[in-house]
Amino acid sequence: MSQKIENQLNLALDATEAERQRSRSLNVGYDEEENEWELILKYSGSLEPVRELAVYVTELTGGYVIIQIKESRIEELAALPEVEFIEKPKNLYFQVENGRRVSCIDEVQAASSFFSAGQDIGKESGEAGDGADMSQGMEQENKETRTDIFPLLGKGVLLGIVDSGIDYENPDFRNADGTTRIAALWDQTVETGLPPAGYNVGTEFTSQQINAALQTAGHEERFRLVPSRDISGHGTAVAGIAAGNGRGSQGGRYRGVAPEAELLIVKMGIPGEYGFPRTTQLMRGVDYIIRKAEELKKPVAVNISFGNTYGSHEPYN
Repeated sequence: MSQKIENQLNLALDATEAERQRSRSLNVGYDEEENEWELILKYSGSLEPVRELAVYVTELTGGYVIIQIKESRIEELAALPEVEFIEKPKNLYFQVENGRRVSCIDEVQAASSFFSAGQDIGKESGEAGDGADMSQGMEQENKETRTDIFPLLGKGVLLGIVDSGIDYENPDFRNADGTTRIAALWDQTVETGLPPAGYNVGTEFTSQQINAALQTAGHEERFRLVPSRDISGHGTAVAGIAAGNGRGSQGGRYRGVAPEAELLIVKMGIPGEYGFPRTTQLMRGVDYIIRKAEELKKPVAVNISFGNTYGSHEPYN
């Protein structure tokens, strides 16, 4: 095989039809009925020699081209001096789902009976939330994974997130009966209520207050009772990856790492101020989460998805 042909395409060309059918990747780009391949080429010079061999050609900018070509003519294609490199297409995946798989989270969760039949939540906004559907999705997804392992889903553990807040209406952060999974929410930017004991800024919302808001009809009334919003969406995204239960996606497909954990949320900031939060706000947030976990007598993991760099770092800058 020519050195211009990528390894995966070489492997696919050497594999039997049965081997390609069993693979997630080797058969991508192959048309079995026509015995043709969709390929990506890097070329220079004239494209005419390629056009003479290909079934069709889509010319792109930057010296790239996508072609359809008979499998029997790939070696001839690779021999052209105008062709620099040939590769086959690859499947694209949602990275949130793929990241959970490659991090072995699916296997850790595989023995779970986490999803059980429950009432729909979030119906007024058209959000999926049927527990029975999610149970079927979980069973289907894990049908080929090990089931002789202890399921780890975050049950009995608190997950603290110090970030930009959370969309507390989102079904991923609600139980099957529609109640919240948030044990407490401290919004440092809201001054309408009382701050947590020992702090002098923001408002602390309890799970009871959040549940009362969720039981009302419509966003306006909810945010009158619990006026905390995640404007950027960053904190909500982080919480979904760490602990979303998947109720916002069909079949619970996009659940997070610890879907049974309770949440302690801190929204950093200063009332009326825009821009990035400060390290002092972060320190208060972490301190609050630790103290709250001690109060609730539960273990806690803290997620901080903010960062900074200090000083010149000599001699490494």
